[in-house]
Amino acid sequence: MVFYRIKEAFQGKPKLEGPAQLPSYFPIEPRGCEKHADKLFKCISNEATAKARDMETAGLHTSYYPDVQVKPVDQDAADKVKEIAAGGGDSTSSLPKAGDNPLDECRDFIAYYKRCCDRELKKKHNWILTEPYRVQEEYRYQQRNDQN
Repeated sequence: MVFYRIKEAFQGKPKLEGPAQLPSYFPIEPRGCEKHADKLFKCISNEATAKARDMETAGLHTSYYPDVQVKPVDQDAADKVKEIAAGGGDSTSSLPKAGDNPLDECRDFIAYYKRCCDRELKKKHNWILTEPYRVQEEYRYQQRNDQN
């Protein structure tokens, strides 16, 4: 454990390649990564969520479903964002822009979390976190047969 702390000090700050996105194993908190996971969870619940809500208000978010048309919640905010995009408004404001990623606010925390989890999930005491679990038959949903 101490060896990894020394190694991290010499490696420097981790870099996240590409767009900011959460790893596939995201909600887990392996033993040894509690500090990094806690910082990431706080950043996501505060800064990233606030930016995502601002984007929804201005109508700049994207829908997961292709047939859903995205509409701004607050038309005044949408007009201000369009005005800034056209170059006529104050460009130093904190309003979101089209194509922004809310997770960019937490980019450093994601990089530290990913580096720590990639290292700690290989250890035996954290293996259980990556293994799939089996649901017993009596707890599964019953499928309906419409052919009766």
